[in-house]
Amino acid sequence: MRKALRWVLSLVVLIGTIGFTGATAATAATPGAPAATTDIKDRLLAIKGMSLIEEKPYDGYRFFVLNYRQPVDHRHPAKGTFQQRITVLHKDTARPTVFHTSGYGLNVNPGRSEPTRVIDGNQVSMEYRFFTPSRPAPADWKKLDIWQAASDQHRIFEALKPIYTKKWLSTGASKGGMTATYFERFYPRDMDGVVAYVAPNDVNNKEDSAYDRFLATVGTKECRTKIEAVQREALVRREPLEKLYASYAAANGYTFKTIGNLDKAFEAVVLDVNWGFWQYQQSATACAKVPTAATASDQGLFDWIEDVGGWSSYADQGLEYYTPYYYQAGTQLGSPDIKQPWLADLSRYGYQPPRNFVPRDIPMTFQKHAMKDVDRWVRHHSHRMMFVYGENDPWGAEPFRPARGAKHDSHVFTAPGGNHGANVAGLTSADKAKATERILAWAGVPAAKPAPYDAKLDRERKHQMTLRP
Repeated sequence: MRKALRWVLSLVVLIGTIGFTGATAATAATPGAPAATTDIKDRLLAIKGMSLIEEKPYDGYRFFVLNYRQPVDHRHPAKGTFQQRITVLHKDTARPTVFHTSGYGLNVNPGRSEPTRVIDGNQVSMEYRFFTPSRPAPADWKKLDIWQAASDQHRIFEALKPIYTKKWLSTGASKGGMTATYFERFYPRDMDGVVAYVAPNDVNNKEDSAYDRFLATVGTKECRTKIEAVQREALVRREPLEKLYASYAAANGYTFKTIGNLDKAFEAVVLDVNWGFWQYQQSATACAKVPTAATASDQGLFDWIEDVGGWSSYADQGLEYYTPYYYQAGTQLGSPDIKQPWLADLSRYGYQPPRNFVPRDIPMTFQKHAMKDVDRWVRHHSHRMMFVYGENDPWGAEPFRPARGAKHDSHVFTAPGGNHGANVAGLTSADKAKATERILAWAGVPAAKPAPYDAKLDRERKHQMTLRP
């Protein structure tokens, strides 16, 4: 995955609150902990290695931000630990639980994923290892891989399962959907179902023609042509636009040590525009706002690219937080290398690889079999897995394809006109009904109704990113 743009739609969550039923004590006790109490905070803090950062009550829930002590290396747990942040949105131990991951950092404010609302349950969220502050010190980057991260989830699940004894589902969007999939591959007995949204699946990192074919047909020809013309015009006007970029960088204190220089960062942002437009924009309305390349002013082009892509994306300050993602993209996950032939005569660097976005003092070696192993397992051995994609999302060009047949109970849905924020709510009526029914069945609450929408708890969330997925 290579770069992405400034604003990424995380999993679009619907949902809201319902009447609080109280903190019911579970019947099982945490191993090595005192007998269960009626206060959920006491039960959580009785878990070995768990400590409280803060509690933020929310109407109908209790919300805890916690640290959990994890091994740096799950194969050799005696060789050091680090503190990993998690949150627990507690409703009732008599309800099922959703294990949510973004694949990145952790939102420490209360919020619900779509499956959490659908099943009206509890939610546990995990910060992905090596995202600040859940980073070992010193950081041995070789310990950042999909198996170690899945093992983090497994230990958290094992610690909390004696408290939350009902069914568990895992979920996440984009890299979070990938994370939920890898967790299932390595620990298939933990979860009772998986709902993975817009999860990329770059099986063969050297063969990316599916992305080129997708971008050649997505949307309307008129819209594609306008976007391509803006990209080309930006490179034709490289000199005046780079002057604007230099002023922008100076005003914001941005530097370009990691990528190398402002020129490489400039081109990286411009080459991202086509992908980023289709990934994040609502094409029906956004196409009309694409400027006419030949007549737009320099500032007009600069401002539109800022809105779509974000000029801070490849500055050191934009890259730093996402170093763990780019490291994984360049060592296991893979990254698209799209061609964009309409820019070939003007591009100096091409679509740059993840290595360009990670500090050079961090070694990187690509493991070509990692994604092939996951893909093979999903195709042949997956059970109770659901993948939701958006029709207009470039990442859906290489989707996961779970095992077929009733005994596997796995499903793939596509939201018409959906982008990288696609969810169950955006499916056709028939698909939405089927997907909702399976989520409820996997959670063991087939007769339940989704909790009502809560504008604060379930608002559409955006977070600043410099990565694509």
